Amino acid sequence: MDRLWHFTQTVLGIIFRHPITGTSIIPILPDGRIVLIRRRDNGLWGLPGGIVDWGENIATAVRRELAEETGLEVTQIRRLVGIYSAPDRDPRIHSICVVVEADVQGTMQIRDTLEVSDVQAFNPDSIPEGRLAHDHRQQLQDYFKGQTTLD
Repeated sequence: MDRLWHFTQTVLGIIFRHPITGTSIIPILPDGRIVLIRRRDNGLWGLPGGIVDWGENIATAVRRELAEETGLEVTQIRRLVGIYSAPDRDPRIHSICVVVEADVQGTMQIRDTLEVSDVQAFNPDSIPEGRLAHDHRQQLQDYFKGQTTLD
């Protein structure tokens, strides 16, 4: 019984005392526009993405989250934009976010209506800067600078 309790404490410690891994995608349409989603929880615009599921790698999570939130398909993951891990980057949880740039195609259609209220494509100069969720403004700035960030 003592071993079971120790195991349970260890598992709960791993789940509740360690950051959650997630991803954000900077989806680029063939015409160069960037696709953003409007979050249902706070009404702000953000990059599509989410938590990496158990047994899933980052590339698979990128493809799944993009399809769920935008209806689009990844044609190519272009580059790693950064890894963002500041404890206060997401007000809900401490998460580590792996951000990638990806070429995408298809028809925009929200499949996850519980999390997403709108999906739109923006020219790089018309992104709603003051209305971005979490640290997505920083992620986009780093992308536009062409740098890879470890934060």
